Amino acid sequence: MIENGSRVTMEEITALAKRRGFIFPSSEIYGGIGGFFDYGPLGAVLKRNVKDAWWRETVELRDDVVAFDSSIVMHPSTWVASGHVAAFHDKLVDCRNCKHRFRADHLSSLAKCPDCGMTGSLTEPRNFNLMMTTNVGPLEDSASLTYLRPETAQGIFVNFKNIYQSARKKPPFGVAQIGKSFRNEITPGNFTFRVREFEQAELEYFVPDDGHDLECYERWVVARKQWYSDYGIKPERLRFYELTEQERPHYARAGTDVEYLFPWGWGELESIAHRGTYDLDAHMKLSGKDLSFFDEATRAKYTPLLIESSAGMDRTTLTMLIDAYDNETIVDEGGKESKRTVLRFHPKIAPVQTGIFPLARNKPDLVERAQALERALRPHVRTQYDEGNVGQLYRRQDEIGTPFCIMVDYQTIDDGTVTVRHRDSMKQDRVGGDALAGYLAERL
Repeated sequence: MIENGSRVTMEEITALAKRRGFIFPSSEIYGGIGGFFDYGPLGAVLKRNVKDAWWRETVELRDDVVAFDSSIVMHPSTWVASGHVAAFHDKLVDCRNCKHRFRADHLSSLAKCPDCGMTGSLTEPRNFNLMMTTNVGPLEDSASLTYLRPETAQGIFVNFKNIYQSARKKPPFGVAQIGKSFRNEITPGNFTFRVREFEQAELEYFVPDDGHDLECYERWVVARKQWYSDYGIKPERLRFYELTEQERPHYARAGTDVEYLFPWGWGELESIAHRGTYDLDAHMKLSGKDLSFFDEATRAKYTPLLIESSAGMDRTTLTMLIDAYDNETIVDEGGKESKRTVLRFHPKIAPVQTGIFPLARNKPDLVERAQALERALRPHVRTQYDEGNVGQLYRRQDEIGTPFCIMVDYQTIDDGTVTVRHRDSMKQDRVGGDALAGYLAERL
């Protein structure tokens, strides 16, 4: 019998992430650097699987979306036109006593420092631009100053004409990319939720102003709901919050925030927005270049409306990790209790899909059979070979979210069958070697 445990804490997640090689603090041997993280052997695969899942549904399985990959460093005028130079700010306050720094909107009161408790020690809020600066060229002066992009979308907007002409597309069509972005967050926190270097998956979908734009927006909201459902996010922990007119930017006709119930509360994963013609208009105005669309069939020229979906891949990966976590109490037939930590990843997301072991590491026949089986399965599924105590092997694979474990034992030598153990139910099947690939393919 299995009893589900209580909801996971962030302390449990960060401990598991480091212990099992999902996520490490960046530059840890030098004391780390706030807001930056490294993905370990399992975390790198998990994050890639999340990105691949987004990419496949958004680009590969559609005929109306093309791929793009823009530069991280762009002409600084890009960020003037986008509004980031003038308006991409958070309100910053400092404590004169303990010297700690805070975002003003994260404080319940400006009368008392939340860290040292000193009353009247906080400075007046002041604007702090979140863009990270860099220099291009041999001299570090104002002429060489530029920025690390705070979002990937602007690369699509400034290349809109290049993209639709070379791809031979006409609205409605979309442009998608996944890439690094940088924001100099005042107070990064909650592990990889709020960081200074992160990856975004953004779709910019351009539509004609023919009265069907809001229908298109709604279709993308439905599509994104289906994506989270398809990859196993628990529906009671996910909500699609429709922004009111007062909450949306003045140019937006509609907006929805995708939020997940994290251990600390609701947090944003993705934004879906109807942005009108704001972005292309802004770049046309500053650059003086024409980014409108010319329809050869109708001889009409117009600026398309924009539907945007912008999702954080680091936040989504963290969500997959938290949502999959389960701490169970297992009661055997004799009434003895034991604990099991398991990550119930969707099989397509799991870093390892199949673990393969020999029953005994000191039996060459079993070891050779298990190693040969792992090599045979490797082209078809994500595999991991391991040796050791059977119970420990299963627990280790449970803790990294492996859906199936295959044990090569003495019966394998006799008849070629193996034991396949299911992660979630812990039930075991006996499967013939010839049928194993099909058995796994059907379930993965």
